Amino acid sequence: MNVDGKHYRTIWPEGPNGVRIIDQARLPHEFAFMDLRTPAEMCAAIRHMNLRGAGLIGCAAAWGLYLAAVQGAELPAAAAALQTTRPTAKNLEWALVRMLKVLAACAPADRVDTARREAQAITDEDAEFCRRMGQHGLALLREIAARKPGQPVNVLTHCNAGWLGFVDYGSALAPVYAAFDAGIPIHVWVDETRPRNQGASLTAWELGHHGVPHTLIPDNAGGHLMQHGLVDIVFVGSDRTTAAGDVANKIGTYLKALAARDNDVPFYAVLPSSSIDWSIEDGVSDIVIEERGSEEVRFMTGWDDAAKRPATVRICPENTPAANYGFDVTPARLVTGILTERGLAPATRAGLRALYADLHP
Repeated sequence: MNVDGKHYRTIWPEGPNGVRIIDQARLPHEFAFMDLRTPAEMCAAIRHMNLRGAGLIGCAAAWGLYLAAVQGAELPAAAAALQTTRPTAKNLEWALVRMLKVLAACAPADRVDTARREAQAITDEDAEFCRRMGQHGLALLREIAARKPGQPVNVLTHCNAGWLGFVDYGSALAPVYAAFDAGIPIHVWVDETRPRNQGASLTAWELGHHGVPHTLIPDNAGGHLMQHGLVDIVFVGSDRTTAAGDVANKIGTYLKALAARDNDVPFYAVLPSSSIDWSIEDGVSDIVIEERGSEEVRFMTGWDDAAKRPATVRICPENTPAANYGFDVTPARLVTGILTERGLAPATRAGLRALYADLHP
């Protein structure tokens, strides 16, 4: 997508043996890049959220195996290390399985070139799937716009499922960008998404640089906006979706789905097929929910205007314990539909299988 008129992806090969990423840990205060040359550096970048988002994590894992091949490292061991970095996102596991399968079938002398080609293929596929999801979601936004001519379509989103969370276009924000670029009046309510504030720091940043009208809101404001008719549709992403349509996404998504159901606001999960875990049915019991460090809850980082630099401050009493659950699960019964690269499906096993009948007859 565009940053002040210039197109960027979130990850790409750099030089003969390296990978470059947009360093998301430095946004929104600084737009900077990070160069990675070893699988250990890729693991650290994923774990410390220099890059994040379901689709991008999968692509990063693929490039991590490419870096392992360049180093002549043991590929299964490198894959195992990458797998442990973030447990909830299905895309990471999916990309590693695909890479290992392709690399197992090639000659050792071809391993580096094969790894680079397959990682690039996964990256390009991620971008193309997101573009298609945007077009499928655009149809929904056109319908809403036709019912309220001259008024903006109000979208609420939670966390960051824009292009920063993928390679390009994004998942939940792909329809927003497609609508904006098509000239449809649109406005996005951006949840701040504590504790890491991905909405405030990433979603607001990328929407602003693309020119999309948006308003940052506290996480708890969504229900109020829905009660007063100020939300037309909710789009969220997903880190792992079950075969029956349960959706795991950033913590707080479940509450938005409950409010949407109570106020008859359509609630859609937008995700590529690489986020679907066909092996599980019950998301609440079967999806592993990542628990992150308490410091993300107890401290916040922002911009210090006086010092002209980022500053981190504690927001609670010094010895206060904190829990930090990274994700929650929205049951399929609360999901209006699931948008994938193949189109719109009901959030049911039958609906998803019908969309992927060639893969899961």
